[in-house]
Amino acid sequence: MAKKITKKLKLMIPGGKAVPGQQLGPALGGAGINIGEFVKRFNDETKNRVGEIVPTIINVFDDRSYAMIYKTEPASQMINKILGIEKGSGEPNKKKVGKITKANIQEIAEKKMVDLNAKDLAGAMKIIEGTCRSMGVDIVG
Repeated sequence: MAKKITKKLKLMIPGGKAVPGQQLGPALGGAGINIGEFVKRFNDETKNRVGEIVPTIINVFDDRSYAMIYKTEPASQMINKILGIEKGSGEPNKKKVGKITKANIQEIAEKKMVDLNAKDLAGAMKIIEGTCRSMGVDIVG
């Protein structure tokens, strides 16, 4: 018989750098997960993604075991890296923070395609362009 999922946690954790602190403690402890074991396992499995924010979905089962699903880095983080900025604009229609090319958007869309709700690359690019606009990033080329 399949295990029953009792809780589903969604966390954004820096790749390979999880620490048992204020961010993870209450969420994992409340779900009955051994925090030390989780941190060690997460850091081992994401050591090749250091410097990225790793969206992680944790399915906790009735016997307190758990399964982790790792998603691709958020599109906004990828855009920030390409532009070399820390964050997007607080007023995206008035204050622009940079310019990005269609080639960069296509590159991000190809990486994010597995996690996006798009049928094809053109649809995925439109989603990424929307993220750019909401961050105050102009699209050129």
